[in-house]
Amino acid sequence: MSALEIVRIPVLSDNYVWLVHDPASFETMVVDPAVAEPVLAEADARGWPITAIWNTHWHPDHTGGNADIKAKTGCEIIAPAAERERIPTADRLVADGDRVMLGAHAADVWAVPAHTAGHIAYHFADDGVIFVGDTLFAMGCGRLFEGTADQMFANMQRLATLDDTTRVYCAHEYTLSNARFAVTVDPDNRALAERLSAVETARAQGIATVPTTIGDERATNPFLRAPSAAELGRIRALKDAA
Repeated sequence: MSALEIVRIPVLSDNYVWLVHDPASFETMVVDPAVAEPVLAEADARGWPITAIWNTHWHPDHTGGNADIKAKTGCEIIAPAAERERIPTADRLVADGDRVMLGAHAADVWAVPAHTAGHIAYHFADDGVIFVGDTLFAMGCGRLFEGTADQMFANMQRLATLDDTTRVYCAHEYTLSNARFAVTVDPDNRALAERLSAVETARAQGIATVPTTIGDERATNPFLRAPSAAELGRIRALKDAA
């Protein structure tokens, strides 16, 4: 089975849209298109026909490009079943335990509620890849807009079961602000201090800092490292107020 080709498309102020291509089947899907034109342009430049959109949650900066991309390509839109009313462009609704395919590459659907009530992730176990939307960020996690610290803690515990080498594709370039906050709540973490320095250098040069890996997050992410839901909630409240 050929390796997936994954392309980062920066849009808006800090969003990343992911273009994912299977060379064997020549199928191409888009994860969380905030807008359409840059995505269509990138796919066209590569000669990749877009066959599907996979949404992780309903927020407009993740679904705003759905309608235009679908109109231009006729692609199928896959979205979380629990958010069907808020993603009217969806063709197929999926929930925890479902499986979706890109060519021969299988992705298991994970329910990861908290940022939104119906948020999902797509885990390509055989490829060592997971698309997490706004659930896990490099050294951060999503705001608890529609859920609880208990839910986000459960998400973090589930993500922590993945291999260290698993590549985590989130939807925003929040790494520098997350790292600067993380060192305030975990000041004795040498790996975190070193990572902050590396991220500061990368961002000063305009270099993207995601995808990340589960191993890096296990070592430096205060939300993934939180020992309880109460502690995660406490840290999240501090971050929200920062």
